[in-house]
Amino acid sequence: MVEDEKIKTQVSPFAMKEGEIKTFDGKDGYVSINQIIHRINLGHISEIHFKILELVNEFEFMTSRQIYQILVHRNVDIKSQDKLNNKLEQLIKTKILTRYYFSSEDGKCIYRVYCLEKMGKYLLNSRNIECKWQPTDNTKPVVMIKKRLAGNQIIIAYMRKVAAFDTYTVKPAITAKKAGKTFKANAGVKLTKNKTSLDFVFEAVRREEEWQTRFVERMKLYEDFYENFVQFDSGYERPPQLILVAEDEKHMIEMFKEIVTNKIELKNIKIYFTADLSQNSTKLDKSLVEFGTDEKTGKYKMNNIEVKLLG
Repeated sequence: MVEDEKIKTQVSPFAMKEGEIKTFDGKDGYVSINQIIHRINLGHISEIHFKILELVNEFEFMTSRQIYQILVHRNVDIKSQDKLNNKLEQLIKTKILTRYYFSSEDGKCIYRVYCLEKMGKYLLNSRNIECKWQPTDNTKPVVMIKKRLAGNQIIIAYMRKVAAFDTYTVKPAITAKKAGKTFKANAGVKLTKNKTSLDFVFEAVRREEEWQTRFVERMKLYEDFYENFVQFDSGYERPPQLILVAEDEKHMIEMFKEIVTNKIELKNIKIYFTADLSQNSTKLDKSLVEFGTDEKTGKYKMNNIEVKLLG
């Protein structure tokens, strides 16, 4: 597997493309639970397959690379990316998992997206593992899946590259009190150093149709949350640091313009930005960006900040 820092692409694999569609790439036909039980009894479906299944259940949508990186981090003896792909193919053929790819006028994307199938839910339930998957989950549109994949990549990068990494939450729930609405961010990470903890919440923004309107609506919910925050709201002892995850550097600027134009202010907290490909760096201590005012010109400018805690 190519290491993150050696990936040469200039465009995030999780960026939106015009006219992009999701295409089924799984298995048609019927597979009975008895056939699957027989394969388990023969040892063709092993504990490693169940570890893969649990990961996909937890993260909802994943690429094979993301699955591999987490398994390696957890010291699961998966051998290689190719070996993992073979096991994923076995899970596809038995309809325990299913698979999709994205395509546009530029052609097919370079990765496949894995998610649960009905048989996968049955197997997890048999082990008393909570599984909230419903068949309609697999009908989610491209933009929702790409936000999930971008959130996954943030969690994996912090897990693998930040010494202070403590825990993660795949979809942290945030409550906007005035709006009376609970919504879910795309990733949450807790960092701990010298017995002091800091929570990061990541909101992945994609250039979907009318994304600016959706983005402003979302930021107003965050504005509500921070303005009315009291200790232990949404499970946080202190207000978590919000980080907006853009597709690229230009997208960060576009997002910041929307924040300024719509006069969005988060009480007692700065808004930091990052981009998908920034997570590919060997270290993440310089992966965050903030916007400030130039003292000479009075205009806004983008500044990379160094956060030693992310080293």
